[in-house]
Amino acid sequence: MILDVVCRTTGMGFAAVARVTEDRWVACKLLDQINFGLKPGGELKVETTICSEIRRNAEPVVIDHVDLDQRYSQHHTPRLYGFQSYISMPIIRADGSMFGTLCAIDPEPRELNAPATLAMFKAFADLIATHLDAQDYSDARDKELIDQRHDAELREQFIAVLGHDLRNPLAAIDGGIRLLSKRPLDDKAAGIIKLMQDSAARMSGLIDSVLDFARGRLGGGIALERVSSTSLVPLLDLVVAELRTAWPDRVIETDFTIVEPVSCDGERVAQLFSNLLANAITHGAGDTSIRTKAWTQGGFFELSVANSGEPIPAATMEHLFQPFYRNSLRPTQQGLGLGLYIASMIAQAHSGRLDVTSTAVETRFTFRMPID
Repeated sequence: MILDVVCRTTGMGFAAVARVTEDRWVACKLLDQINFGLKPGGELKVETTICSEIRRNAEPVVIDHVDLDQRYSQHHTPRLYGFQSYISMPIIRADGSMFGTLCAIDPEPRELNAPATLAMFKAFADLIATHLDAQDYSDARDKELIDQRHDAELREQFIAVLGHDLRNPLAAIDGGIRLLSKRPLDDKAAGIIKLMQDSAARMSGLIDSVLDFARGRLGGGIALERVSSTSLVPLLDLVVAELRTAWPDRVIETDFTIVEPVSCDGERVAQLFSNLLANAITHGAGDTSIRTKAWTQGGFFELSVANSGEPIPAATMEHLFQPFYRNSLRPTQQGLGLGLYIASMIAQAHSGRLDVTSTAVETRFTFRMPID
């Protein structure tokens, strides 16, 4: 379209965008109405063109009438290619390098050396340069994103393999600890064995989280073993009992009313509940109770965990369910930052959703899924 405007405005019969280097002149795009004979991709010997001079000086060349031009009347290029009028504007990129030229020729004299014509060619040359810079930037960004995606996949595969391969040595350690715990031990040794058991249990939990993360990212989601059951309440009560034992000073209120069978993976729902409850204990105000509720109504099962304390910042809310993300309010917390991510993956696997609301009054996570 630019070349068409150039030809219509100036009356020139041939216009082109050319890539000009030190040793090459290549036609990128052209409009040929005078049978010049060049095609896109075609080349001219750069030393036979005026563009080599333009490349040296980075200045436009304008010739209204070759025969009357003091500088170019005896120049070899007009004689070689048979033109009387010529205009060429350098295409200068943002880094100051010259890509090539926007040029036009015609066998007849034309009035080209006018401010409006020069301004038009300069504007078109700048537009082409801007487009080339934008394309290069887009290509560089695409390559960077592909590299980042490849690196992320390698990291996730490494995490999956690592998590899987750690299970066997951890099982051996746990078995050894169990054997030692059955032997007569003094108080100090018994205390050390208890610490080792707790550490092994913590490592097992971390490995389970890593493997769940890997399944979610690499395996198309978390696999479920769904059954229709009304026995969710004992599982939820067990989760509460475990966390009360771990945090005996925290008050956890429960209100479980599940009166319809729920088609779900009970262990996974318990895992989701445990992650949400541990998150509330970690981030909630320590001097107030944590409120948990589970119920069935209108064909849906809902489970919520609420705590008081500082509201979650808006910037944090945007990343809350991303893997390895830690709440900035507690930067020193332990763990991998996978709890809420895995909870959200479990919710998705059940065709449900996990939502959060956070105000100065309370922060509440709610899991909702169809019971069938």
